[in-house]
Amino acid sequence: MSSPSSVLAILCLLCFLNGQGMIAKVAANSQVHIVYLGKRQHDNPKLLTDSHHDLLATIAGSKELASELMVYSYRHGFSGFAAKLTESQAQKLSELPGVVRVIPNSLHKLQTTRSWDFLGLSSQSPSNILHKSSMGDGVIIGVLDTGIWPESESFNEKGLGPVPSHWKGVCESGDRFNATKHCNRKIIGARWFIDGLLAEYGKPLNRSTEFLSPRDAHGHGTHTSSTAAGSFVTNVSYKGLGHGTIKGGAPNARLAIYKVCWKVLGGQCSSADILKAFDEAIHDGVDVLSLSIGSSIPLFSDIDERDGIATGSFHAVARGITVVCGAANDGPSAETVQNTAPWIITVAASTMDRSFPTSITLGNNKTFLGQAMFTGPEIGFASLIYPESEGLDPTAAGVCQSLSLNKTMVAGKVVLCFTTVSRRTAITGASAAVKEAGGVGLIVAKNPSDALYPCNEDFPCIEVDYEIGTRILFYIRSTRSPLVKLRPPKTFIGKPLSAKVAYFSSRGPNSITRAILKPDIAAPGVNILAATSPLDALGEGGYVMHSGTSMSTPHVAGIVALLKAMHPNWSPAAIKSALVTTAWRNGPSGLPIFAEGSPQKLANPFDFGGGIMNPNGAADPGLVYDIGKAGYMQYLCARGYNNSAISRLVGQNTKCPIKKPSILNMNLPSITIPSLKNPITIKRSVTNVGAPESIYRATIETPFGTIVSVNPNALVFNSTVRKLDFTIVISTIHRMNTGYYFGSLSWADGVHVVRIPLSVRTEFLQPYDANDD
Repeated sequence: MSSPSSVLAILCLLCFLNGQGMIAKVAANSQVHIVYLGKRQHDNPKLLTDSHHDLLATIAGSKELASELMVYSYRHGFSGFAAKLTESQAQKLSELPGVVRVIPNSLHKLQTTRSWDFLGLSSQSPSNILHKSSMGDGVIIGVLDTGIWPESESFNEKGLGPVPSHWKGVCESGDRFNATKHCNRKIIGARWFIDGLLAEYGKPLNRSTEFLSPRDAHGHGTHTSSTAAGSFVTNVSYKGLGHGTIKGGAPNARLAIYKVCWKVLGGQCSSADILKAFDEAIHDGVDVLSLSIGSSIPLFSDIDERDGIATGSFHAVARGITVVCGAANDGPSAETVQNTAPWIITVAASTMDRSFPTSITLGNNKTFLGQAMFTGPEIGFASLIYPESEGLDPTAAGVCQSLSLNKTMVAGKVVLCFTTVSRRTAITGASAAVKEAGGVGLIVAKNPSDALYPCNEDFPCIEVDYEIGTRILFYIRSTRSPLVKLRPPKTFIGKPLSAKVAYFSSRGPNSITRAILKPDIAAPGVNILAATSPLDALGEGGYVMHSGTSMSTPHVAGIVALLKAMHPNWSPAAIKSALVTTAWRNGPSGLPIFAEGSPQKLANPFDFGGGIMNPNGAADPGLVYDIGKAGYMQYLCARGYNNSAISRLVGQNTKCPIKKPSILNMNLPSITIPSLKNPITIKRSVTNVGAPESIYRATIETPFGTIVSVNPNALVFNSTVRKLDFTIVISTIHRMNTGYYFGSLSWADGVHVVRIPLSVRTEFLQPYDANDD
């Protein structure tokens, strides 16, 4: 792979947007570009902004025109600006001294109760991390999303003390949002960023469906914010399901809202706006940033050069701010994981120990269980049909996404259909067709998945797997007048339900740098009950159940806030390590974790990283794999970025070694070897954050067909020795290409087990350099 000429290459794309537009007196063929200048050279924001205008004026011809072209000046977390430029102007700017890179603006999209008890954070238990951390009091979570609905009870300020003293942000008024009235000791900051999107979109914002303010017209941002840090609200349910008290992961943490995604073209976010939000959030004093935002598959071949999230998050992490992002919703296919920069915590989505079973009783008194989300009355025994067509393909008419029904055939009846389409559109389309034809219910046979949504207008639609669907079909075909009775769903929690990686959750390996394991961790992201905007079409009483890595991401952000409250001096890398090394490979119930797919399988690190998040374990991990700026510089050198670009990014003179370092030696809490042929030695170091006098011994779960050794196999810590190095030697007995095999390396002292996943693939046919991928 050829080396990129600049560093923004490695850091700029996961905020995701496309655009076209023009402004008066600006060339019609202009497009918003981001001019990235690296780390800011001084602390005076006004001088930085003036220097940006001066730089732009050299290309524009005057300061007046430069002001028209300027969209944003990035002056807090890093230095740069967004401006409307022609391709010629962009090229000329890129050639000026001090310019790291000039890239086009891009578009990004959203990744769309019981979960905290499932994770061991019951508010009734006085010994868990929730109480030890004072529920995150004093920590500020910044959320980049669609804004917030401030009137929701989930954002009440009851019991909260003063705003944290390190907060330097603001609350801005706008459409139906009054800063004095709508910000409080819970929502301590609220801003919006849309200039980058409008400059590309070329049309004014439709203010009948969207608010030019932090107010949330979508519901997504309200849902993620309340999941991360919502206050306690009692007596909440959704369509009578999941009834109980809801709260966020860190109920006493404060929220800083950065609205960067808008109700345009289905929900879009501009990378220029996202970078501006990062820039301001770094200045404002947030401790954690949560982004449920992603791009599209296929990814750009030079993803790092276009990933604004990666760039913004690098500067945030360099200032001690932990950044949490979703893995995306393109599973279960391999190599679909997004937000792959190693300084980001990338979150997969899992189910939890809760389901909504619905009984289906046939006329022969056999009963099957499906899954559903509707509130209507029981449907007594009604006629049951399966649309069959004449000719060589009698099942063609029973395909959910292409149902063609008439009222004579369907009126007053329940319809069975089959689909191989995983997306929700097949079910919503089928339910609409059945309802329009006068049907009273729908049974959908599909690949098993726990993610549920209600059908339009609360129409009874029940999901079953293919086996149950086929048995129902056999009954229909063998009975002159088939009947069925449908009961509304109930809420079932606890054993014997097992957690699974959600069907939609994007999977590894990392398609950008295969030696960097992604995702890092999994958290509940299926049927998550949280607050929403009243404008959310699926909402009921201000609350809704949604599924996606958008929902799992704020779960992790909330726990990061608790960890930050308990361990304020931990780095973002130490926090990631604590989460990964203590995660559950078996669910809290002790049952194995499977990954939904075709077929289901036991989950591996490419499905869930270290496993499902274990908050109480992460609070006391024993050892951490820490990384500072030098470690990330090693990564940048390994990726082939030039010295000047890296120096500008990190804000200090940097010279990469003549021999390119190995990404495999980056001190991550995982080891992924994409191409093992000859024995390889890998270096790691661990820092003791537990009892000073400790002895840890190594245990290896060896990937199939490999030989793994650790030296030394015991680590002795004391009051003066807090950090120790060790090496791992891995070789293969295979003499052929293989798929990945998985194992682990654990350090245990009798109290803690510090486990990292091992993922190894043998490859003999062609040489492979991990640093070139």
